[in-house]
Amino acid sequence: MRSNGQPVYNFCVTVDDATMAISHVIRAEEHLPNTLRQALIYKALEFPMPNFAHVSLILAPDRSKLSKRHGATSFGQYREMGYLPEAMTNYLALLGWGDGTENEFFTLDKLVERFTIEHVNKSGAVFDSTKLRWMNGQHLRARPSEDLNKLIAERWKTSGMLTISEGPFVDDSIQLLKDGIDLITDADTALSNLLSYPLHSTLQSHEAESVIQDNLSEFCASFLAAYDSGDLLRALEEGQAGWKNWVKGFGKSLKRKGKSLFMPLRLLLTGKLHGPDIGATVVLLYKAGTSDIIASEVGF
Repeated sequence: MRSNGQPVYNFCVTVDDATMAISHVIRAEEHLPNTLRQALIYKALEFPMPNFAHVSLILAPDRSKLSKRHGATSFGQYREMGYLPEAMTNYLALLGWGDGTENEFFTLDKLVERFTIEHVNKSGAVFDSTKLRWMNGQHLRARPSEDLNKLIAERWKTSGMLTISEGPFVDDSIQLLKDGIDLITDADTALSNLLSYPLHSTLQSHEAESVIQDNLSEFCASFLAAYDSGDLLRALEEGQAGWKNWVKGFGKSLKRKGKSLFMPLRLLLTGKLHGPDIGATVVLLYKAGTSDIIASEVGF
């Protein structure tokens, strides 16, 4: 007993587990000394002894015990950061356990089906926030399209980026950008990048030099002529099919194809040298520019 008359932990937990008929006690290796004391109490009180197992601690990157000084975060904070419950469950299950295969993606039902105590590792597992983020992306994209679209669309609406949360523009944008979204909160950055036009900073980059030197000024003149004639806009009204027909004809008129055609086109139309499919991107930008979908605060 404590000096204040309260029974100590080892007595309390033994009586508590025994009266609830707990059959298996699985806990951290820190409890090994407690287990020996509790075993004596089980015997003294003639309670049936449960099965005990001790699992390794979750470690920080420096292999010390994970603590607040390493940035340990509460579950509520992880939810606010955009992590899904199923991804967190999957990741935590893999810290010190595996099913004996290379598989790392498990639903809760699969974890229940595959779990055996024999596959719990004796060595401590390092908590890797990069791996957790990757796993969240896997679970996010594994959700049915309807659920995924609703999650991301509502995020865009509540964050003030879009004026609507459904429709073809929203669905097509999610389809184009989802591979770059690991957290729900990433969706804002992904859409901002799609709508941004950093032409001047791109032109000043080392990577743009080869595109500039490939007669970019001459290419610009032809491109502006196609725009001024209305050919490009008429093509974009027809969507992807119209874009494909236009770009094929435009490339023929300049005797350009492949990289020498699409790199300057991407640069002029998006202000970037890299990104998702150029055709889908340009069609979406056209839709965004001819509707009230994008909130004025975004500055598109």
